[in-house]
Amino acid sequence: MKNKTDVLRLIILIALLFNAILPIIAQENLKYQKPPKEILELVDVPRAPSVLIDNNGKEMVLLYRDSYKTIAELSEQELRLGGLRINPKTNIGSRTIYYNNIKVKNVNDKDVTQVLNLPENARMSNFKWSPNQTKIAFANTVSTGVELWILDIVNAKTYKITDATINANMDEPISWFKDGNSLLVMFLSENKKELINTSEAIPEGPTVTISTGSKAQNRTYQDLLKNRADEFNFEQLSLSELYKVTLNGEKTKWKEEAMYSSVSFSPGGNYVLVSSIHKPFSYIVPFYRFPETTNIYKSNGDFVKTINEVPLTEVLPKGFMAVRKGKRNLNWRNDKPSTLVWVEALDEGDPEKEVEFRDEIFELEAPFTGEVKSLIKTINRFYNIEWGNENIAIAHDYWWNTRNTKSYVFNPSNSNQKPLIIFDRNYQDKYSEPGNFVTKRNNFGEYVLDIENDDAFLLGDGYTKEGQFPFIGKINLNTKQTKRLYQSEYKNKIENLYSAIDMKKGDILVRIEAPTEYPNYYIRNINKKNSLQQITYFENPFKSIQNVHKEVIKYKRDDGLELSGTLYLPVGYDLTKKGKMPMLLWAYPTEFKDKNSASQSTSNPNEFTYPYYGSLIYWITRGYVVLDDASFPIVGEGDEEPNDSFRKQLVANAKAAIDAVDSLGYIDRKRVACGGHSYGAFMVANLLSHSDLFAAGVARSGAYNRTLTPFGFQSEERNYWEAPEIYNTMSPFMHADKMKTPLLLIHGEADNNSGTYPLQSERYFNALKGLGSTVRLVILPKESHGYSAKESILHLLWEQDQWFEKYVKNRDDVK
Repeated sequence: MKNKTDVLRLIILIALLFNAILPIIAQENLKYQKPPKEILELVDVPRAPSVLIDNNGKEMVLLYRDSYKTIAELSEQELRLGGLRINPKTNIGSRTIYYNNIKVKNVNDKDVTQVLNLPENARMSNFKWSPNQTKIAFANTVSTGVELWILDIVNAKTYKITDATINANMDEPISWFKDGNSLLVMFLSENKKELINTSEAIPEGPTVTISTGSKAQNRTYQDLLKNRADEFNFEQLSLSELYKVTLNGEKTKWKEEAMYSSVSFSPGGNYVLVSSIHKPFSYIVPFYRFPETTNIYKSNGDFVKTINEVPLTEVLPKGFMAVRKGKRNLNWRNDKPSTLVWVEALDEGDPEKEVEFRDEIFELEAPFTGEVKSLIKTINRFYNIEWGNENIAIAHDYWWNTRNTKSYVFNPSNSNQKPLIIFDRNYQDKYSEPGNFVTKRNNFGEYVLDIENDDAFLLGDGYTKEGQFPFIGKINLNTKQTKRLYQSEYKNKIENLYSAIDMKKGDILVRIEAPTEYPNYYIRNINKKNSLQQITYFENPFKSIQNVHKEVIKYKRDDGLELSGTLYLPVGYDLTKKGKMPMLLWAYPTEFKDKNSASQSTSNPNEFTYPYYGSLIYWITRGYVVLDDASFPIVGEGDEEPNDSFRKQLVANAKAAIDAVDSLGYIDRKRVACGGHSYGAFMVANLLSHSDLFAAGVARSGAYNRTLTPFGFQSEERNYWEAPEIYNTMSPFMHADKMKTPLLLIHGEADNNSGTYPLQSERYFNALKGLGSTVRLVILPKESHGYSAKESILHLLWEQDQWFEKYVKNRDDVK
């Protein structure tokens, strides 16, 4: 330097440069914002109620709730223990969805009846029909805990039968006795001790976790126990006492305290299956893999037998189809009064072992002292059984690696009779889906197969290459011959077949919707032509976008694979002029093992246009074209796994989508953004890193460094040490230096999804910032993997709108 003046000028210049750079790299002290009026009007609308209908199709219960929680609700006290999230003050799940109003109506009446005597400031949950379906029990959460209430449907009134001492921390605290006059309820233990404040507790020593050499290749679970204080708090919050409670509120202790995890009455009501958790706990797996004991009791509480004892399950064989040894899926047989059924692995739970049959299903009849009987063996891993009668049941299995599923008709009374495989198919092949079997309530109040002679009935979604046409069919369980009894013929609407009210009469509960017609429920009689009775009358709350142009477009990837997506044009778009508009693409990658399944479309242009917080449809009000639910298949046939060519297929999917819409003349392909949530966010980061197709991107609640999920992720079964090149190639974090496109990262501060902890977005942001990328990270306080507070939702939409306006619509103005 020549003199002090030059030094002073240099110091001033550096200070000015530092002050200019500081706002770019520092945090913004930002309060919750709201999106533009056009979007806000679509967000803040009344929510249609949830609908419960009794088995006879006569009485309806309408449950109302707010569309969103408030940030104040999310800020209530929360403990995260063993995979659970609990409000320790109220003793119920801290993320429970509450309803605040109930109405009832007869299906033949158009008007609804307001239920009287509802709880003040109602926060209702855990609704349970009584056996005769004239009442519903439910929990109501107050500031000090959870109460038990009863809804009398006939009289449209509710009344409280217990104080706020129910323990709903394990999710399902209420079970009806079969006579419908009493309930078996979990209550807080009288011996519950004061919880430890872990933020103030003084450690008595280190936390030590031990491996003795057994391989424990577990997913990266969230909200696990971390120390002795967590163990203590988990135990206190899990401890319950079981009481029998009459409808007039009389309580009788049924069982002493334990960490009860589930209660299940036998169909005949004479026995109760009760499971409870025990120590030792684990710091690497959630509570449902803690030691568990299952006992059988008589309905009066007398002990009968310990039927199962499961040790701590920290170690499982490798693979998605791995299961533990011993009895699992222990449950009651629906068509018998008191018969237990369970499954045991024949391959020791190890999918790598070559065996003829993977699983065997057993049963044991009351009084549970006789011989255990084998019912059927399955070639793949057992999925479930649909019970029919003494001589007919249908078992289902599946195998993830091949996407194969089989359905077997077997005779539960004769294990020597060879099961008949009636379906053997790829479960991702939507066009060949046979439908779901129709069930009906039996004299025990349990659901069993609706069988007429040797025929069973099926309700199918009806996806075809020509469109979606839901159907009702029947299949002969001896000959496998099928026949269509009814098929929806709508080409401008969707008729979803929800359930069969009475197959003999032909009464089917359906829900019909159209792009401008809000979904409503009807009863269709398939035996009578044009017999359709409307039973709900919900109105369209989104009338500002009801006339928007919407279509499903089909196009091909460069390798010939057929793809599709739902295309929306902006409100007021003039199809005769075809202006070149900016476009937003929303997608989620899905892995397939065959091209046939990957090429199938389940998009339907006749679906009601229903914007929700995760959707980009809002931006059709802001001048954007939106391609929603664009096909992003990742295919690996034969010995090749889908992720072996993940990036190549990802970019090919995106290019095909943009080319298709561009060829229609609607968009300026230089002003296209992509968005995704969770694995869709992972997709976005990869697309922006390895292509120049997009002007900007939005990635919400994603994982970007796959080495932090080393024992598998999504549909990747191999671990990091088996396929390091796959993990590194697929991880956007490893390619942060290639990011040249503006990226908006959004994450819930309390994300509890396996693998997508907030650290993923934080570290990725730091890498991108350090390498000079244009990136913004928004952490939503208190939010989980999905977002629920209204303040968060509105701010999310504001952030996205700001990003799209700056970097997509007006990108030419950004240098």
